[in-house]
Amino acid sequence: MSRTSKSVVITLLVVVVVAVLGVIYASPYIALDRLKRAADARDAQTVNRYVDFPLLRESLKDQVGQLLTRKIDIQKSGNPLAMIGAMIGAALIGPLVDSYATPDGVAAILNGIPPRGDPGEKPPVPSESSAAVVGAPGVPQAPQPAAPTQPAPAVASPSAPKSPPQTTAGYRSFDTFAVNYQHGAGDARYSAILRRYGLFSWKLVAVELNDD
Repeated sequence: MSRTSKSVVITLLVVVVVAVLGVIYASPYIALDRLKRAADARDAQTVNRYVDFPLLRESLKDQVGQLLTRKIDIQKSGNPLAMIGAMIGAALIGPLVDSYATPDGVAAILNGIPPRGDPGEKPPVPSESSAAVVGAPGVPQAPQPAAPTQPAPAVASPSAPKSPPQTTAGYRSFDTFAVNYQHGAGDARYSAILRRYGLFSWKLVAVELNDD
């Protein structure tokens, strides 16, 4: 092999290595984008590829339990009903975790609506009427005036944000990637945690709630 041929081969190898390293580095950002698009579209099959639901469920159970404990500790002083509140709150953890360990819950988490441990709390779901308008172009125009009223249930929900959250994302380690959410100074912060599966694949595995 001539010197020129060797130089070409070495150059190609360097280019391939750099390209592979670039894809490895960008892989969590790509996975996050695909997961969010699938969750927003309620594409359960794709969401399942990017979420480890058993791990997410365990994380939600632990984090919501801690969140509830902090709330009860704050209310304990001078409150004789704190024990009753604790028992009621513990009974609510299971249904809340079940509702958030779903494509609807994943979409809520990735759009700035984390669980807050409120009684009967559930992630928002797509409006049936708006879905009907989008899915059936031939539908008469009558449903359209109702569109401005669509946000009303979200406004009524204490967990619905008023504006898009501020987000930052980055590696915590080679195998851990975090997306941090905060709606404004002084507001509660939380993080969605992705874990590496192999060199290029990532899955949502946990949520870290911060009620400060």
